[in-house]
Amino acid sequence: MDRGREVKLSESDIIVSKTDPKGRITYANRRFMQIAGYAEPELLGKPHNLIRHKDMPRGVFRLLWYTLQQKQEFFGYVKNLTSDGGFYWVFANITPDLRADSSLAGYFSVRRRPNYAAVKQVSEWYKKMLEIESKESASRAPEASYLWLKEKIVQQGCSYNDLLTRLEALEE
Repeated sequence: MDRGREVKLSESDIIVSKTDPKGRITYANRRFMQIAGYAEPELLGKPHNLIRHKDMPRGVFRLLWYTLQQKQEFFGYVKNLTSDGGFYWVFANITPDLRADSSLAGYFSVRRRPNYAAVKQVSEWYKKMLEIESKESASRAPEASYLWLKEKIVQQGCSYNDLLTRLEALEE
């Protein structure tokens, strides 16, 4: 693969991973390894943010963690990094993995091909969020861009999950 080249998922691609409560990878399916370009030993025990692309605003991850801390599942569009510097977009579903006693065992993530019309829209939002983050201190940046996204959702007149449903319905 060429550095910076996009890997597009097919309709049948399903990427699966599990992490411990600290976000370290405990399981990665073969398709995840193929798309991301890592062998299993290179992933297991590593923080999941190993594949975090610089084009992803930290505010999106702030929303993700706020959602997961409430023991709710998170849905979202994520641009990930491949081992050779390429990238791939996914529509992610991340769920807390709870034990029988409701304690946190870790997180379970399933990713699939995104709607590229939605990716085009969220890419614009992410650019604005990155701009906001660049004007803030490192400690304030995630919250500042998260608050901008939260306001953007309010302006749409719906919940975050309803907004995602609308984006998924866009024609590609």
